Amino acid sequence: MKIIVPMAGRGSRLRPQTFITPKPLIHVAGKSILEQLLSDVIQLIDEPVKEIIFIIGPPIIFDNSIINLLNKLAEKFETKPIITRQLKPLGTGDAVLCAKEYMQGKAFVIYPDTLVRFKGKFNSLLDVIIWTKKVKNPKSYGVVKLDSRDQIVDLVEHPQKFVSDLAVIGIYYFKKIELLREQLELALKSQKNKSKEFYINEGILGLIGTGSLVSAAKVSSWLDCGDVQKAITANGKMLSFHLKDNVKLISEKKELINTKIISPCYIGDNTYLKDSIIGPFVSIGNNTKIINSEISNSIVQTNSEITNAKINSSMIGNYCKYNGNSNQINIGDHCELT
Repeated sequence: MKIIVPMAGRGSRLRPQTFITPKPLIHVAGKSILEQLLSDVIQLIDEPVKEIIFIIGPPIIFDNSIINLLNKLAEKFETKPIITRQLKPLGTGDAVLCAKEYMQGKAFVIYPDTLVRFKGKFNSLLDVIIWTKKVKNPKSYGVVKLDSRDQIVDLVEHPQKFVSDLAVIGIYYFKKIELLREQLELALKSQKNKSKEFYINEGILGLIGTGSLVSAAKVSSWLDCGDVQKAITANGKMLSFHLKDNVKLISEKKELINTKIISPCYIGDNTYLKDSIIGPFVSIGNNTKIINSEISNSIVQTNSEITNAKINSSMIGNYCKYNGNSNQINIGDHCELT
């Protein structure tokens, strides 16, 4: 088994958090979006993962420090990291083809801008599986169309007429991913304009047309982290899940002085919290200092310092300094507001 992770996108909807840090490496509920998603997928797979192929963007954003983080993450999951690049934003189909030399055998393709909770196990003998979530407003999503056997026969983007309420969430399994590669290469070959974006759906529809059975699986929860407010909402829900699962959320390597923590919260290593009220639904990254502040429903990344603040529904990046009383703020890495 291998996992292919297209993550070359710029994450523009999550700015300013993603000016420096790529979106999959933004921390939500104590871990990066990518690490949490990989952890859940690997647990679902329940067999050795030989390789994780990370498809990253240009070096100006995805530099050696990012590559080092990805290598360490793969090492944490006891698997081999492979790095490839998508240098131009030509769509999800093009992104997957950037890993074409590694596309053999059983593989997952996961797009790391969401967090999920899986239902049960999956059957690796099936040709293709697409994970979905039932939604109230299918017009806003790409959805699957099912036949009488509950097999997927079409993929429809933003349907104006009802097709189904099962939205595609960006997690796929292929028993023979070389077949997807062949269909994507055919789709690319048929394009008159080679600079036009093309998508993984084109390859999957090709598989359906050539007889592959494509099944729909469902997740119990799907948390979009695509913009700041969605990431904050996802943070609160993941903290609640972790609390229910008895995950350790508060580090022993912290210093609390006259500070109240209202659960659920994540408190990272080497944090210093004085004369403050933290929570509920707050994540505070490693090496962060908070003094004389009240923080709720917010995410604070690593190595930041907050003083005299009273904030809610806010997001503060890495290496930030903030001294103020705005009710709601959103500042990216290496910012200072005093």
